[in-house]
Amino acid sequence: MIIDSHMHVWDLQRVSYDWLGPHLPDVNRTISFDEIAPVLADLSVEGVLLVQSADNAEDTRNMLEVAAAHPEILGVVGWVPLENPAETPVHLAKLVQCPEIVGIRNLIHDRTDPDWALRPAFDDGLTIIEEHGLPFDFVTSGPEAISRLITAAGRHPRLMFVLDHLGKPPINAPVRELRRWEDLIAAAAEQPNIAAKVSGLYPTTGLASAWTVDQVAGIVETALEAFGAERLLYGGDWPMSISAGGYRRMFAALSSIVSAWPAHAREQFWSGTATRIYRLKGTRISGTDPDHR
Repeated sequence: MIIDSHMHVWDLQRVSYDWLGPHLPDVNRTISFDEIAPVLADLSVEGVLLVQSADNAEDTRNMLEVAAAHPEILGVVGWVPLENPAETPVHLAKLVQCPEIVGIRNLIHDRTDPDWALRPAFDDGLTIIEEHGLPFDFVTSGPEAISRLITAAGRHPRLMFVLDHLGKPPINAPVRELRRWEDLIAAAAEQPNIAAKVSGLYPTTGLASAWTVDQVAGIVETALEAFGAERLLYGGDWPMSISAGGYRRMFAALSSIVSAWPAHAREQFWSGTATRIYRLKGTRISGTDPDHR
């Protein structure tokens, strides 16, 4: 079984997405799961996690409704207002009644204050998530935020953090920037309560499609050396991957890279890690890599 641990849907008629606009023409529209479902079936991606795209409750409600209509959606990573500890328990009490809720995320990278995730109020919100045993997806717009993740993970040793997109490693950037990312990833991996999604591995400036398999391979191997396959998860990052050449292109690249790994490592990458961290139920763990489907 293959589980895609990072996918989005959005409804522009129903939900407000502050970050979305004409500057993102490929995705500046309503995105439905039905659009990607045939591709997933063709690639034998049998399970999916939907991840929040807006810091509001309506986005989470939309994802839950989509999940209810599609059995291949195994869970939803939703939103609660972590910066408001008085409201966090109220929102969370409602969400935990939904078995589809498997994690929490906030759009940290959209905040103007780079240290927003370290503010006392947000820290108190993380404590509440920690008490409920849900993992927290930590999204960044660049490697420097990884240092803040390390701090947060140290403060909350019982909370599992999932670093989205490997912290956005610099592609087509000066070598010194890549080396800085490598150092930060190694430091993050020293925290046992940090895992990482192998997703969204394309340039953040210029053409998103201007990446090569060799570039991605180097990044993935660095992550494997740091975290081990037991703390790496596959994520397709659809529909953002449309601008990077499409879902199939990135899937093919990662499949070719991971095919050289031992069977156990492939199994963990494709589904085992996601199943364990998000506590997914009713999913098969055997025969999970693309070479044995």
